[in-house]
Amino acid sequence: MFERNFSTFRPQQQAETMLPAQHTQGMLEAGLDEAGRGCLAGPVVAAAVILPEKFTHPQLNDSKKLSEVQRFQLREVILEIAISWAVAEVPHDRIDQINILNASFEAMHLAVGKLHVKPDFLLVDGNRFRPFPDIPHQCMVKGDGRFLNIAAASVLAKTFRDELMESLDQQHPEYGWKQNKGYPTGFHRKAIEHCGLSPYHRRTFNHLPPPSLFQDMH
Repeated sequence: MFERNFSTFRPQQQAETMLPAQHTQGMLEAGLDEAGRGCLAGPVVAAAVILPEKFTHPQLNDSKKLSEVQRFQLREVILEIAISWAVAEVPHDRIDQINILNASFEAMHLAVGKLHVKPDFLLVDGNRFRPFPDIPHQCMVKGDGRFLNIAAASVLAKTFRDELMESLDQQHPEYGWKQNKGYPTGFHRKAIEHCGLSPYHRRTFNHLPPPSLFQDMH
């Protein structure tokens, strides 16, 4: 299946672009990442993924560097090949209660707790994390572009959250969530200005558009 989907990669390109599967060899290591931290609406979603230590893939990388089609193709590969994977979400109202940083930590903890295989080590995207009980961790700035297990978590968190926001868009199409996934685009901010907040918006976030957008609305 890999060869059919990614036949445009030449051998020398694969050697140059493929990321290592994990940071610490010889350990059952789970990569962690989240999606939706900077959104105005919807949950923050986190994923934890344990890949086989010798797993390689020429296209798996930070989900932000991939097209939507690539992300969903890669999700199928990850779900099939992973030793264990889990996705968890923290909803908008909980984000308002504990703030987005703590909500991101909570979502990652929930994802780790849902793994059916307990990892020996956690490799976390970013520079901060709340320690998970009895499992050591290490933070990696821009880790989703450095290690396949974090990249895999990035892809799962992004694709599962995108699907969730598209389902919410059916209830509130006026905000354009099918396209912007709840991120603070100009269209999204203008829609909030005209329609007010939906039940799924985070009340503690700044929903006002920048001054230039106010001019566009007159």
